[in-house]
Amino acid sequence: MMGRMRYIIIGAGAVGGAIGGRLHEAGHEVVLVARGAHYAELRDGGLRLRTPDASLTLPIPAADRPEAVELRQDDVLVLAVKTQDTVAALESWAGRPVAGGGTAGERLPLLCAQNGVVNERLALRRFRYVYGVCVWLPAQFLAPGVITAPCAPLTGMLHIGRFPDGTDEVARRVAADLETAYFLAPVAGDVMRWKYAKLLSNLANAVEAITGSASEPGSAELAARARAEGVAVLRAAGIAFASEEEQAALRGERMRMRPVPGGDPAHGSSWQSLRRGAGSIEADYLNGEIVQLGRLHGVETPVNELLQRTANRFAREGRAPGSLAAAELR
Repeated sequence: MMGRMRYIIIGAGAVGGAIGGRLHEAGHEVVLVARGAHYAELRDGGLRLRTPDASLTLPIPAADRPEAVELRQDDVLVLAVKTQDTVAALESWAGRPVAGGGTAGERLPLLCAQNGVVNERLALRRFRYVYGVCVWLPAQFLAPGVITAPCAPLTGMLHIGRFPDGTDEVARRVAADLETAYFLAPVAGDVMRWKYAKLLSNLANAVEAITGSASEPGSAELAARARAEGVAVLRAAGIAFASEEEQAALRGERMRMRPVPGGDPAHGSSWQSLRRGAGSIEADYLNGEIVQLGRLHGVETPVNELLQRTANRFAREGRAPGSLAAAELR
């Protein structure tokens, strides 16, 4: 890849918007891809990025479909949609022509900056150069055009590596750009080991979405049981994952939640999906990943099955987040 890289953020919600906003602020070229009212706000008023230290309005180019972006050989595609939307996004971008010849799927690197562990495998069917990104980036997207990123002094930690393993010059260059933009960005030859660790922590997303909290006593106990099932399943499957101590040691004091002026209390991505009335939730690829692996390897996963089923029902019925107490969850 020649020249300075341009970042095409496919799905400029909480994670994608925070990454794109910080990269743009640091002087990198970015295009945000979004839909509907969010796209209209980005197009007309720019991205409003709220952090503990500043409230920024960033005039970042925006697009609402692949056809609105003329792809170049120095582009990096950053996939930041929820996993339930991954296949549609891959299908719409893989065949897009790139200036100088070839298609996006043949020529351009695709970074999966997403929760869960199936996106990279889905991408590899359509893209030759696939990278995993383990996303530790608390951020909120509750109103069109507005992203809140409450961590400081660094906005997040983003491990990046080739899928299924290894590193290369693209990963190192992307990491170097991210580290100019308020991110810790380790280049990891074993990036999926970090993503499986993140999967374990994301099992609590459904608990928070359903009960409104993952830290109150009843909810915390439910989240701990879901994680214990996840650990048992990964061990039975022979899948390695980074320890909580490794993760905490890297983050250190560099990522601390701080109040954001005018911001809402921090909530996870599944809670946000219910709050926005998105109509879908990623539980099938978080709790459901543990359920599937448990069935493959003979490990019972009743708590994750219950959370997956209930979270999907909440999304389907348009239920508000936090509308069922942990004690009532059956």
